Amino acid sequence: MLKSLRRVSAYILIALCCLLVISLGGNAVQAEESGGSYNYSAWGDPVAAPSAYQATVAWNGESLGVGALKDPNDIHVTADKHIYVLDSGNQRIVVLDEQFKPVRTIDSFDRDGQTDHFNNPQGLFVTEGNHVYVADTGNKRIVHLDQDGKLVNIVESPQSESLAAGFQFQPVRIVVDKAQRMYVMSTGVYDGFMEFNADGTFSSFIGANRVQYNALDHLWKMLSTKAQRSQMIMYTPTEFTNMDIDEEGFLYATNGQQSDNVKKLNAQGNDILRRNGYFPPGGDFWWTSLDGAPRLTDIDVTDSDIYSVLDGKRGRILTYNGDGYLMYVFGELGNQLGEFNTAVAFERIGDDFLVLDKTLGEITVFQSTEYGRTLNEAVRSYFKGDEEQANLLYEKTINMNANLDFAYSGIGKAKLRQGDYAEAMKYFKRSLDQKNYSKAFLLYRKQVLREHFTEIVATLFALLLCVFLLKRYRKKRGKKNVIVTGQSGG
Repeated sequence: MLKSLRRVSAYILIALCCLLVISLGGNAVQAEESGGSYNYSAWGDPVAAPSAYQATVAWNGESLGVGALKDPNDIHVTADKHIYVLDSGNQRIVVLDEQFKPVRTIDSFDRDGQTDHFNNPQGLFVTEGNHVYVADTGNKRIVHLDQDGKLVNIVESPQSESLAAGFQFQPVRIVVDKAQRMYVMSTGVYDGFMEFNADGTFSSFIGANRVQYNALDHLWKMLSTKAQRSQMIMYTPTEFTNMDIDEEGFLYATNGQQSDNVKKLNAQGNDILRRNGYFPPGGDFWWTSLDGAPRLTDIDVTDSDIYSVLDGKRGRILTYNGDGYLMYVFGELGNQLGEFNTAVAFERIGDDFLVLDKTLGEITVFQSTEYGRTLNEAVRSYFKGDEEQANLLYEKTINMNANLDFAYSGIGKAKLRQGDYAEAMKYFKRSLDQKNYSKAFLLYRKQVLREHFTEIVATLFALLLCVFLLKRYRKKRGKKNVIVTGQSGG
């Protein structure tokens, strides 16, 4: 008995040591990869990758000529490439042109003959017509200004039976669609985004997150008494952390969940985000209990279903294509150019990224490298249906980064559209894309059958004829043997 206990104890000690080694090894991988550019293989392993983006300059308030930025919280780039910076601590909006030259500052507006000001605004959105919507959090309202900075409308705390008693309207983020409908993220709201009509009347909630709890909690709840269950923590849906809207009016959102922390919502509030990549979009695939799960704080969607998310905990921006494959990663925490203290928001200007650091009061500009531009254009070409160009660009991308497994799948999809099913199968096999490999195989089989139909039918006919003749031969031979045997017997 004592020997058995010692043996079990030894096994437990060995297992604990193995877990410790694995945990330390995982941290080592994270530390090693965080210092440079990386991606993940089809097996989920971190692999080296060329830099898709490089920091070129960091602008602060002094270098911009607008005075120090104090706790800026949001940034927006318009279609005409004007840059709107929400300088929350200074209660103003700083507007810059494409060359980062000051255009104007919005720090007040006229309301019924009285000068009105913002109070700790947290979010802003600018329409194609340069109308400015501000989530004026401290004043518990939405402020709508026209292209000249004149007041159009103020949306204050809505009145509705669907709102809880004592509801406090504290908007922190806002986006507006082409029909001027407003979608607002408000602090303490767990029912999803608040939707307002163009005139500012509250319409409904959209896209609430589902409640999540683990299997252990569920088991404990099943085994507990009614009195114990009544004392348990009430599970409520997590809040969203940010949002963006694409040209078609789909909402892209991030939330505080560990899974499905990125969503694409249609008009009914249903999540239609494609998650066909090697792992779900939403931050680093590998993380440990020491560094914690990714905390997504912003999302930006551009053309061709390409979108990026900001992991504020690690200072990283991760970009995905419309199928959910990770394209590239850049950024990290630190004190050098291209590193952040508290990255809170980011935007694209053309193919460049602008990252806003709240603590440092800086805007860091990241410009694409040749590798980044090639990969972006490959994804865009495939999205537009230009298979030949997509094939060439993906080939070029692979020449620069053989570790980018999903690029092989991209080539396979281009080959599939071109009808080259045999080649498509080779690339899908290389990228471990089982679903598309099966599709290519079925199409290849049909193609082979169609191209060699005459030969196949002729071969089958010849085989059937041979079988028929063989049977007749055996039958005749059998009759002869019976006759010969009968004569011998007589």
